[in-house]
Amino acid sequence: MRRRLLFALLALCAAVVVLLPHPGLLRAQPAPPLAPPPRGELRGVWLTLNDMPILRDRQRMQAAVADLARLHFNTLYPVAWNGGYAWYPSEVTQRRGLQDFTMRGLQGQDPLPELVAAAHARGLLVLPWFEFGFMAPPSSELASRHPDWLSRRRDGGLTSISAAGEVVWLNPFRPEVQQLITELVLEIVERSGADGIQFDDHMSLPSEFGYDPFTLALYRRASGRDAPADPQDPAWVQWRADQITAFMVRLHKELKTRHPGALVSVSPNYHDFAYKLQLQHWRDWVRRGIVDELVVQLYRPDLESFRAELQRPELAESLQRIPVAIGILAGQRTRSVPMALIEAQTLAARERGLGVAFFYFETLWQRADEAAALRQEAFARLFAAPG
Repeated sequence: MRRRLLFALLALCAAVVVLLPHPGLLRAQPAPPLAPPPRGELRGVWLTLNDMPILRDRQRMQAAVADLARLHFNTLYPVAWNGGYAWYPSEVTQRRGLQDFTMRGLQGQDPLPELVAAAHARGLLVLPWFEFGFMAPPSSELASRHPDWLSRRRDGGLTSISAAGEVVWLNPFRPEVQQLITELVLEIVERSGADGIQFDDHMSLPSEFGYDPFTLALYRRASGRDAPADPQDPAWVQWRADQITAFMVRLHKELKTRHPGALVSVSPNYHDFAYKLQLQHWRDWVRRGIVDELVVQLYRPDLESFRAELQRPELAESLQRIPVAIGILAGQRTRSVPMALIEAQTLAARERGLGVAFFYFETLWQRADEAAALRQEAFARLFAAPG
């Protein structure tokens, strides 16, 4: 009830007050969102770039939201930042000369506010997905215009291989990078009227990075010694992870100052992997109170390995503080996941009091080996009542 009253008050304030995070940055003024329902079991779905044809077409988007609402999903994560580009009409990237196109819908609309309005009308939350975080393609305008913003490995290399292919990494310790990320996050929430923002496992830095001149000098000033040659040196890992955490604390404060009711969602890998290999100490973020929702990615090909991951102590600890869900793979463009496995993993998560979020919308029932009607019936059984 308190959350319902808070969102209703924020909606009233949004109708009469415009808050600007940066001088001269003009903003669209979306309709005030309806108050979302109290949070129960989290039932989310990511809408990726593969889903952009649906998001950009007004009629198909409305139908998709109606289907998800009918099946008692309650949270949407539409992509807003991917490949070093904003997937909405961004004044931040245009002003900085980082984007030579403006993402609009097929009917000329800004897709994100329309998605938010459609979702809110049916009681769903929308947390735009800041997918690429500090990551960018080597060929992006962002990487080309600001090579000094990129972090390096000890051998001087700039790239690593990720699920998105070969990528570079923005240096999360540079003030210019932090300012860009902050401006984009505020713009996304303010333009769209969304309920908050979601970061994922790319709001991080692979542990082999951090050997660029800027970071080495910063570490030398802070510690009085040179950075260790071993990227897995515990003190070196902790120092870099702490710097990312410090930025996340500041970003959280900035967002909450302007939008007190905005939710901050994080979707990382399991903690040992995230901390040691990605310098993403998200368990500390949860303990510091800068995360409102946690969705841990557990894309496992069978039920046995999936169940084993559910026993990690950081999940139980986090669940005592905030809503926690498990990211489940619903399929890929080239490989469908059987609905029986999706059902079994969903029920296993539910047994431990955990919600679920599915990657990604197109594979829920549209791109699958089984008939769409049969998969929708299965989701209807899983989510027979509102969460």
